[in-house]
Amino acid sequence: QVQLVETGGGLVQVGGSLRLSCAASGRTFSHYDMAWFRQAPGKEREFVGVISRSATTTAYAHSLKGRFTISRDNAKNTIYLQMNSLKPEDTAVYFCAGSVSVCSDDGCFAYSQAVKYDYWGQGTQVTVSS
Repeated sequence: QVQLVETGGGLVQVGGSLRLSCAASGRTFSHYDMAWFRQAPGKEREFVGVISRSATTTAYAHSLKGRFTISRDNAKNTIYLQMNSLKPEDTAVYFCAGSVSVCSDDGCFAYSQAVKYDYWGQGTQVTVSS
């Protein structure tokens, strides 16, 4: 089992920045490809970005690329989501998730599908006010 806990959410004004963290405990963190998803009220869960277990590969939702950056520190069992130039439509609960099957030496595939992830955190609320 892997336990994931997200922190760093909160209220921010339009154009501001936030950095979310996801701390993992349990099985070896470095074995997992990690992703961020988000879910706004009344909407389906949406892929944000993924980072491979070795941090050599990242991929983002096309609409978010350039504003959001994922990183990880395997020594600290933590991944991060740096969010810049925030917009009201970024308001959502943000979840981190772990998978052993979305990335390989050939790249990352099907990484935007929530069903590919085995472990999920409880989420952290991000609210962007105008």
